[in-house]
Amino acid sequence: MVVLLIVLLLAVFILPNVWAKWVLKRHQRGRDDYPGTGAELAEHLLRRLGVDEVTVERTEFGDHYDPETRCVRLSPDHYDGRSLTAVTVAAHEVGHAIQHHQGYAPLLARSRLVGVAQKAEKMGAILMMAAPFLFLLTRVPGGLALVIGMAVISFGTAALVHLVTLPVEFDASFNRALPLLKDYVPPYDMAGARHVLTACAFTYVAASLASMLNLGRWLVILRR
Repeated sequence: MVVLLIVLLLAVFILPNVWAKWVLKRHQRGRDDYPGTGAELAEHLLRRLGVDEVTVERTEFGDHYDPETRCVRLSPDHYDGRSLTAVTVAAHEVGHAIQHHQGYAPLLARSRLVGVAQKAEKMGAILMMAAPFLFLLTRVPGGLALVIGMAVISFGTAALVHLVTLPVEFDASFNRALPLLKDYVPPYDMAGARHVLTACAFTYVAASLASMLNLGRWLVILRR
């Protein structure tokens, strides 16, 4: 029974990330019938839509839109690639740039919350590691429980923020990118494009689950 529970928990935490990576890789094959790369499509869409303040760059740190520098950043495979994954991921990140250009409130809130989540997760890790030492030094009744509680809140905040960003991701995928792709992707590729756009959004589901798994791991360590 315990083994089955562990297997189910691992499936819940791991499968979304595995599925998203599988979908992206499945449509990564180069296509001679695509007229441009992911970067070229991103540039074209931004200029076509009048979002002239946003640039497109290659990055080694994962596809994303940076609202601070107003830059769409694509990994080398997607920047230079002529594949369904490359152009779809590029359109998804352009979707975020459009959100920013139009003042889409959830994106602006997400941008602030992501910074909070990153700091909260780092603070949670520090508190978890420091908890036993703080307890030994202070010997304050309930001190260890207080530190652990603060760490749980920190990790929980990170997980919650990842979930809160999901509507922003789905809006970028299906309300912004998908209508644009219909003008550039052959009809027989649209089902694959939808799968890729869903995978783009589900990377945040995987990130949220990873935060919760990290929290559970630290709680198990402290119980020992």
